[in-house]
Amino acid sequence: MYFQAIKTAGLAHVSYVLGSQGEALVVDPRRDVGVYLDVLRSQGLRLRYVLQTHRQEDFVQGAAELARLTGAQVVAGKHPITGHAGLQVGEHERLHLGGLTLVTLHTPGHTPESTSWAVYLDAHHALAWGVFTGDALFAGATGRTDLEDPERTLENAARLYDALHQKVLPLGDQALVLPAHGAGSVCGADIADREPTTLGFERHHNPVFTLSRGDFIQHKVRERLPRPSYFSRMEEVNLRGGIPLSPESAAIPFLSPSGFQRALQCGVVLDAREPEAFAAGHIAGSLNVWLKGLPVFGGQVVARPLTPLFLVLPELADPGEAVLALARVGLDEVQGVLSGGFSAWRNAGLPVERGGTLTPEELFAHSEDFQTLDVRELSEFEQGHIPDARHVYVGELDERLPRLGLRPDLPVAVTCSVGHRAGLAVSILLSHGFARVSNLLGGMTAWRRLELPVREGPPPASEARPPEAPETVEPAPPR
Repeated sequence: MYFQAIKTAGLAHVSYVLGSQGEALVVDPRRDVGVYLDVLRSQGLRLRYVLQTHRQEDFVQGAAELARLTGAQVVAGKHPITGHAGLQVGEHERLHLGGLTLVTLHTPGHTPESTSWAVYLDAHHALAWGVFTGDALFAGATGRTDLEDPERTLENAARLYDALHQKVLPLGDQALVLPAHGAGSVCGADIADREPTTLGFERHHNPVFTLSRGDFIQHKVRERLPRPSYFSRMEEVNLRGGIPLSPESAAIPFLSPSGFQRALQCGVVLDAREPEAFAAGHIAGSLNVWLKGLPVFGGQVVARPLTPLFLVLPELADPGEAVLALARVGLDEVQGVLSGGFSAWRNAGLPVERGGTLTPEELFAHSEDFQTLDVRELSEFEQGHIPDARHVYVGELDERLPRLGLRPDLPVAVTCSVGHRAGLAVSILLSHGFARVSNLLGGMTAWRRLELPVREGPPPASEARPPEAPETVEPAPPR
């Protein structure tokens, strides 16, 4: 048997290649499918199946393109929205691959069509070797249950609990858990940074198995994760099996500083440097999306997929990887990379805008002089924030800015966990005419380490969003 997990940086996405007796399948491939073709060639494997655990929300899938290039079948669970698949399989149906057997398990809750695939070695057919769980079950967590409809979060949490207990847990403690995402993914809350993991370990440590059914449902209702704006676009694309990369995406257009200055008038500049570098000097109007955050936060701040994009990259960064990171969330319109980076712009004497920075001690000593804005997720804010801080998630800052009551003529201090999301927020505020905006370097991590005052709880009622959680009535378990 051959097995390889393939990770996608920036998205915390994991896909898999599984082979036996010269045949192979790929689970949840990303858009740039060359990595799978390379593995198949190097191992002498013929691809028979491309398995989809569910429609993915955070990246463009490569299922249709990989199937087209190899002649493999796209396989998905039997559901009305999986019509793009060449083969739809129902509950407990089997797929055979060399000396392996895969059994379909419908595990809804994250999405209605979510399907897990239990893998059995034919020589040990009584015990599952592993299970591809998609976004149903992660290390230390489960997939979010609000994506289909926030009003059905409770109902979906109940479905997910029942499916995992009735169908996945009985596979046995020895089974490997093979999810579609790892720590840092926006598809679940508090995903643990451990891999691999097993059902036995999860049985003792995962809330879906350690909490009662009612407590787990309330746990999911309380998550209240932000829903990135590009998720809807990804779902729509992936219901068709994804879209292939265009040949032009490999061509990276490098522009001189003067050419970059002329071109950027019709698009959006993404500056992928660290927030300290951005604060020291940047192109006016550019958005500071750090390199590893390009897929998720680039997808959030670029509202329209056909928007022309221009990149300012850190020294030694791979331009091809930066362009590809955006393409993985459907942003294909990179029309220029600043040749020589920001230092070339600076050396050309072109206009430079600056932001500000603060240390925790400086903000604490002069807190009365600043409007403090926390741009982390709401659950992070509630677990501890700077007293008197306002709150908005960075992905919603552009939309909710008018309701925050911030005065553009007064200094603003922006914080997150360490400074990256705050850097993006600083750039957004600058683009809206806020003249004195500073990034709290080290964020709440440094603030806590210095044992400065922290307040727990939600933001003031005037800032809080209307409650979206449904009434906490526990559905009856299925008979």
